[in-house]
Amino acid sequence: MVELTEEEKAQLVGEVPGRRVVATGAVLLLICAAFVGRGIFGDGNAGNGGDDASPEDIARGRAPVAAVTYEITGRGSADISYLARSERPDGGARPAVEADVRLPWRKTVFVPAGERPVVSVRLGERGGQARCALAVGGKHRHRDAATGAFGRATCSAGVAGRAR
Repeated sequence: MVELTEEEKAQLVGEVPGRRVVATGAVLLLICAAFVGRGIFGDGNAGNGGDDASPEDIARGRAPVAAVTYEITGRGSADISYLARSERPDGGARPAVEADVRLPWRKTVFVPAGERPVVSVRLGERGGQARCALAVGGKHRHRDAATGAFGRATCSAGVAGRAR
């Protein structure tokens, strides 16, 4: 009977020498690091022309977004609802509601390009007066007023398909 050395036994069962394992592991680690780096820092092409952002780009934070400022003026309190960028997997916009908010109220949020930002104010039973205003990228886009018991006002505007 022929006795095999340890190296010959390793080759028969398909084991890979230690150096090859280390080299393969290093290459795989570099490939993973490249993907992580691209995910964190982007590929440098977001918002630079081309088609509108995909849901994947929005979810990864690489899609163009617009800074939207909602403002409600008046006295007393009101219920306010508005649209803002979400942390959902698809990265789309989500509605937010703030109840019985003291006026005046102002909030700047980011809305994905292609979404339609909207803010609504609803006065309570006591009524009163309130005005909503909406600005996209610092430019006034819409204004409305609510008066009386349970008065309502809504401001909305389009956000272009690309960041400006």
